[in-house]
Amino acid sequence: MLAHVRRVILSCIILNVAVSTANAEDVYQDPSAFVEASFGGIAPEPKMLWVTRKLKPHVREILDRDLGQLRVRYWARDSRTVWILDEIGKTKPITTGIVVEEGKIALLKPLVYRESHGWEVRYPFFTDQFKGLTLTDDRKLSDHVDGISGATLSVSALKRLARLALYFDTQVSSKYD
Repeated sequence: MLAHVRRVILSCIILNVAVSTANAEDVYQDPSAFVEASFGGIAPEPKMLWVTRKLKPHVREILDRDLGQLRVRYWARDSRTVWILDEIGKTKPITTGIVVEEGKIALLKPLVYRESHGWEVRYPFFTDQFKGLTLTDDRKLSDHVDGISGATLSVSALKRLARLALYFDTQVSSKYD
């Protein structure tokens, strides 16, 4: 009987650890710290891009769904914009910081990762592929981004976010400080 109780307790502990690991949220960098670092330590005041009827079909084409919000916060100075965007990987959002400078991605960095698989997308061997990419006339990335085996959904999410940040940048480019 005592052995059975020990097995049940051990099973509960293992299950609890597995559930807490599956629900883990890995914060690689605080979004506000990312924004500050993107502007040399002093972030400009945030601005808002309204997702108007004109923008919605293009956003839907990029994300393959509606954005689900009416406005998006961004930061801008000179020819640089910074976007903090979320996109679902497999089941949970991946919060990503994207710096666009002169219409090109200068930096893409997953900031908060909530999935149990696919976390490899946070490493520079993957994210460096986005540097210098632009948006084509048909709203695609200007070059191929290699995937990661076992992280297909996370890779796709970050590619969509890159496209979205570049598209949003084109919408606000005339509003740079």
